[in-house]
Amino acid sequence: MQGTVYKSTGSWYTVKAENGEFFECRIKGKFRIKGIKSTNPIAVGDIVEFELEADGEEGNGVITKIVERKNYIVRKSVNLSKQVHIIAANVDQAFLLVTLNNPITYTAFIDRFLVTAEAYDITAILLFNKIDSYNGEELEEVNYLMKMYEDIGYEVLAISAKNGENIEAVKDLMKDKTSMFSGNSGVGKSTLVNALDGLEIKTAEISEQHMQGQHTTTFAEMYDLSFGGKIIDTPGIRGFGVVDMEKEELGDYFPEFFKLKSACKFNNCLHLDEPKCAVKEALEEGKLSWSRYKNYVQMLEEDVDENYRTDIYKN
Repeated sequence: MQGTVYKSTGSWYTVKAENGEFFECRIKGKFRIKGIKSTNPIAVGDIVEFELEADGEEGNGVITKIVERKNYIVRKSVNLSKQVHIIAANVDQAFLLVTLNNPITYTAFIDRFLVTAEAYDITAILLFNKIDSYNGEELEEVNYLMKMYEDIGYEVLAISAKNGENIEAVKDLMKDKTSMFSGNSGVGKSTLVNALDGLEIKTAEISEQHMQGQHTTTFAEMYDLSFGGKIIDTPGIRGFGVVDMEKEELGDYFPEFFKLKSACKFNNCLHLDEPKCAVKEALEEGKLSWSRYKNYVQMLEEDVDENYRTDIYKN
């Protein structure tokens, strides 16, 4: 039988078969997937083949094979630094929830998310949440950020998970697709999921002491949506990074830089101090965002693998 993993608790996996029936499955032996050193070989979103246990309890099965993934998302293991934890697999699109405050979503965080999504050809959508809570000056800043990313070519939406503003537009984007919601803890992921389809996923208030969210989701879990499609609810994340990327590639994943690359004097231009750099010229002319460029340079200069290998998309 074949099915999709909807929930993982580390030792048991809830699998939805093609006929719509759910089974609790386990694995036998070790799964080795393209050399991945993972703390969990099977993840939510995986398509698996399984067999029912003849002498076991009704509804139980054994997973025998993982169908090749089109992508997956991993988190570096906290205790085992050389291993990773696979959060989810086979994601069609990723939504990043952004909040101006309570908590602050920094542009460096947004840009790392977008770069990683670009690198592995995953559609990324930015949702600027809590739009109902901002004053006039804050709304101006939100509108500025939205226009900046929209001009680059990204889909952006101003929403309020709390009062339902633009929730129908989010639903339209999610129809018949497997979507994942990410963002710093406390940005309203669980509240939004509840608003989308009345799913009762535990939520938590922002910690006033640290202005950070309480981690309410321990494991990723997939839910079917009444309006079509699926959603993967993931643990709150505080960092997002890239991996397995050469410095010469990084600029290619900033779409506005990539468009100008052919006009640079050197085809391997890093857009730093090279002469006749089209990106630097566009910056000086005010045609590109200095915020984006600053984050690009920061990513180039930092030890990406050590400092930012926190949550990543991977083919």
